[in-house]
Amino acid sequence: MSQTTDPIEHNIIDQRFSDLLSDRYLSYALSTIMSRSLPDVRDGLKPVHRRLMYAMYQLKLNPQQQPKKSARVVGDVIGKYHPHGDTAVYDAMVRMAQDFAQRYPLVDGQGNFGNVDGDNAAAMRYTEARLTDVALLLLDGIEEDAVDFRPTYDGSESEPIVLPGGFPNLLANGASGIAVGMATNIPPHNVAELCEAMEVMLDRDPSIEDLCAIVKGPDFPTGGTLVEGRDAIINAYKTGRGSFRMRAKWHKEELKQGQYQIIVTEIPYQVQKSRLIEKIADLITSKKIPMLDDVMDESAEDIRIVLTPKNRNVEPELLMEALFRHSDLEGRFSLNMNVLDNGLVPRVMNLKEVLQSWLNHQQEVLVRRSRHRLGKVLHRLEILDGYLIVYMNIDEVIRIIRFEDEPKEKLMATFNLTETQAEAVLNLRLRRLHKLEEMEIRGEHDKLSEERDQLEKLIGSEARQWTRIKKQIAALKKQFGQDTALGARRTVIGDAPAAIDIDLDAAMIEKEPITIICSAKGWIKAMKGHGHDPKGFSYKDGDKQGVILEAQTTDKILLFASNGRFYTLGGDKLPSGRGFGEPLSLMIDLPQGVDLISLQVYEEGQKMLVASTDGRGFIANSDDLLAQTKNGKQVLNVSGNVTAKICLPLADEDDHIAIIGTNRKLLIFDRAELPEMSRGKGVILQKYKDGKLSDVKGMTREKGLEFRYGSGTTVVDDLMAWLGKRASTGRMPPNGFPKNNKF
Repeated sequence: MSQTTDPIEHNIIDQRFSDLLSDRYLSYALSTIMSRSLPDVRDGLKPVHRRLMYAMYQLKLNPQQQPKKSARVVGDVIGKYHPHGDTAVYDAMVRMAQDFAQRYPLVDGQGNFGNVDGDNAAAMRYTEARLTDVALLLLDGIEEDAVDFRPTYDGSESEPIVLPGGFPNLLANGASGIAVGMATNIPPHNVAELCEAMEVMLDRDPSIEDLCAIVKGPDFPTGGTLVEGRDAIINAYKTGRGSFRMRAKWHKEELKQGQYQIIVTEIPYQVQKSRLIEKIADLITSKKIPMLDDVMDESAEDIRIVLTPKNRNVEPELLMEALFRHSDLEGRFSLNMNVLDNGLVPRVMNLKEVLQSWLNHQQEVLVRRSRHRLGKVLHRLEILDGYLIVYMNIDEVIRIIRFEDEPKEKLMATFNLTETQAEAVLNLRLRRLHKLEEMEIRGEHDKLSEERDQLEKLIGSEARQWTRIKKQIAALKKQFGQDTALGARRTVIGDAPAAIDIDLDAAMIEKEPITIICSAKGWIKAMKGHGHDPKGFSYKDGDKQGVILEAQTTDKILLFASNGRFYTLGGDKLPSGRGFGEPLSLMIDLPQGVDLISLQVYEEGQKMLVASTDGRGFIANSDDLLAQTKNGKQVLNVSGNVTAKICLPLADEDDHIAIIGTNRKLLIFDRAELPEMSRGKGVILQKYKDGKLSDVKGMTREKGLEFRYGSGTTVVDDLMAWLGKRASTGRMPPNGFPKNNKF
């Protein structure tokens, strides 16, 4: 006896391996893009988030109900809808509950759901969760045929393809994800601003620039300050790609004895506070920021990071600028609005397209819900019509039901009822066959008839649909308005910071107030502090008070001498205030017989009027007066009996120059007649026959000429008698002008 076996059938695919591999990888890539990484533009959710919310909705975890264990939620999700690991699902749920990760949390978590330090949440068996009011807005209408459903992975149940999304979740909470060959990164925004922008879109066709005037930038849950340039923000929203520069929010806190500390109260989005402090501590240890002495974390519920400077003379702005450059106190959040258009096509959208997609989805949801409601209303009206027929023929209906063999068919034939109406009549209880019930049915019928008419008008009119959506947006704007706790903008819109050249060595120089005293014979010293009584200063025998100037140790001091030269000294290089000081000749090469005219604190860009005894002079920029050597810098050229006389700082508002000579002639001329020079002899300010320059003053014509008068001052408003051209002689000063010819 022979035994035969059927040959094994082999399904052999004759295909190039490269083609086979590319097909399989393409399938994997599309699966990753569609089912994992990119959010749907309509509800702003990825499948895992959508399934989490739907599972919690099925468990009736509403805000008013008691929360349930997170493990129960995760179990339902992975068992019914999302056949992936429980850790990935729980991590997604945790992020939806973190108020520092989500601008408007979708899950209300009870227990340890992590913190801004980067600590992980407790295990799912310990925590509990339920939906928030925001989540209910996204789910509103899901049982009213608002969206399509599809079978789950095993075909045992169905799940929504997209949520009704009555909340602009994509831009409100943002999204991030990495797929195959593409990624998305969208920051959170303020809902009130989004609603206002959509209201404008429903009224007219605004440009991206118009929308950016309303949506000023991201609104991160951790606050901070947005310091990106306005043009860059507009360009990012216009193209769907860009980045936003974020900085921590800080303030200076004064301490005793002039000390201070810097308090950081808000940090950039997605920055872990513990790692941030570790990085700053490393900068202190490695001495990359010598201005910073210590960093402490005093945070409780609110963030409070304390930065202690090396000393009180460190400028807080310079210290923070250095920290912004070297730590995560400043960072960039990239924008890449790559989303699934209608859940099918991935593409990068701009701000207007994203908002319009949400509006279009809301219109579709509104129409579908209205049709669903209309169907319910029509079904109920059909039954009510049957009831009314019963009440009009109650005796005959009772007879048919009692005596006929086929009462349903007999009722349909006798009263022309539909099968639905006949079934409803047969199910009607006897207790409802009273007159009061008839009145209630007629009232309900009238009310539903009115609702039917309204629904039919709404479904048939696109204008009515957009009006309804506008009311929906207005209600949303009111619920999440800027005056509400959840809706108030957290991220401050700041100006783009100017580039600052940080000199760490210069920033560490001690900055203390000093009073510089230079005697008539050229002995100079510096006393700590301001406000000293000049009567308390001591001088060598035969010497007396010369020039007194209040400054800082970090200031540069400009010295102007009668030889027309400027000399430069550092405020920190001056001898201490003990004793009589030191001769200037030890610090600068001041020739014998040359007198010191003035001491000035150098200010960048300051305009200075310099003049000689013969009445010549010009305006010089303080930047041109700095000397690099002890020999000084020749600025005003003088010779013979002519010496330098005046070095006068001019205010920006000074539009006229007042000058008086020893011959007691006063002249006032326009400042514009004076040239600005770096050096030279200058031009004639006032002409003298037998006299010299006595004093010069910058003034504003509108305010008049002010001069000493007795123990006080006086002002002359009418200046016509003394107004003239530069190089004129002038006229006698007004009555009461000082005899020493000084203003």
